[in-house]
Amino acid sequence: MPDREGYHQFSGVVDALEAAVKDAAGLSPDFLSPAQAGETLLALRRVEAGIDELVLRVMAAAPTQALAEGAGARDVAAWLVAQGRADARPAHSLLRLAADLERRDATRAALATGELSLEHARVIVRALDELTSGSATSQPVDSEIIARGEAHLIELAGTHTPAQLRRLATHLIEVVAPEVADASDARALARLEARARQRQYLSIIPAGDGLTRHHGVVPDAVGERLRTLVEAYAQPRVAALAADGAARPRPQLLAEAFGQLLEALHPGRLPMHGGDATTVMVTIDLDTLRRELGVARLGAEPITAAEARRLACTAQLIPAVLGGRSQPLDLGRAQRLFSPAQRKALRLRDRHCRADGCTVPAAWCDAHHVDPWSKGGASDLSNALLLCGHHHRRAHDPDYITERLPNGDYRYRRRT
Repeated sequence: MPDREGYHQFSGVVDALEAAVKDAAGLSPDFLSPAQAGETLLALRRVEAGIDELVLRVMAAAPTQALAEGAGARDVAAWLVAQGRADARPAHSLLRLAADLERRDATRAALATGELSLEHARVIVRALDELTSGSATSQPVDSEIIARGEAHLIELAGTHTPAQLRRLATHLIEVVAPEVADASDARALARLEARARQRQYLSIIPAGDGLTRHHGVVPDAVGERLRTLVEAYAQPRVAALAADGAARPRPQLLAEAFGQLLEALHPGRLPMHGGDATTVMVTIDLDTLRRELGVARLGAEPITAAEARRLACTAQLIPAVLGGRSQPLDLGRAQRLFSPAQRKALRLRDRHCRADGCTVPAAWCDAHHVDPWSKGGASDLSNALLLCGHHHRRAHDPDYITERLPNGDYRYRRRT
């Protein structure tokens, strides 16, 4: 039977919280000193954690489940999506955590008092579930070890971020039960790697707006190699972009570096694919290639003629130049590409990007045809200079004018 007195107590707390939030809406934080602002932020985070715990407790309560069933909803999360305008994924994630905390009293209490955050709690319950199920060891461990593990993780949460705690939790058994860890370390690591291989995936989907969406998860070893390679391409650009006043956000910088990495792959070292080394075809008719404007195709996706001319300077993409009846006139003449020996000579001569003020090192630059290859320019050193990816795009962008400076460098100016 519903407890009317209990309801009034609960309702009084919720009403007080709502009233406090409304009162705070009219306050200005501008009068706070830096120290006071810091204290206020930390206090609000503790209050937020306590409210999160209250929400989870109500979600896990039997009357709330009956509410969902009465409304014809599959569960409380689905009810929240319909009635509370919540997104489905976060709502179901909260419901799972609410159920998990029913078995983790210490974690629930720490969340209620603001000792840890919602994300800390997620990390802790997942780590403890792995110990309980035996997925982190060769066999399930007893309740005493689970209790020690929970206390240890709650203590670590006081000085570590959720991401840091997640990494530390992978070694939890070694700390709370080293005698168990010694016997199962190798098996646990093998299971972890096998699970990572089973769960890995990658999707590459053109969005139709000039962008292709990449999404996926890969094993740590693959992710670390990719991060190292992409950052190797991105790092020299940080200084160069900051120096010319065009600094970009780190994610955008890494995306550019990823493109540079792909263009640097040597097709001769790639597996056979469809009867030939993996290549990408840029299809464009000859008149469009010579004009300042036009559309080419990179595989099935459209790109500008300017981008096609830039890609024609690299050895990793094959341009298919078509005549008036879409007949192939040229499928990547070898003479269009600068040889390794020429690249070495360019590195010795130019040393870095030849755009005015740019200091991107020669190793990270493209070899650019001054007299465009698309208009008959030869692949000779006298017709070559090094440009970084940013300025190589400017060189082929019809919206920019190229100026040759007395010292031989180039300057790019947007057309007015």
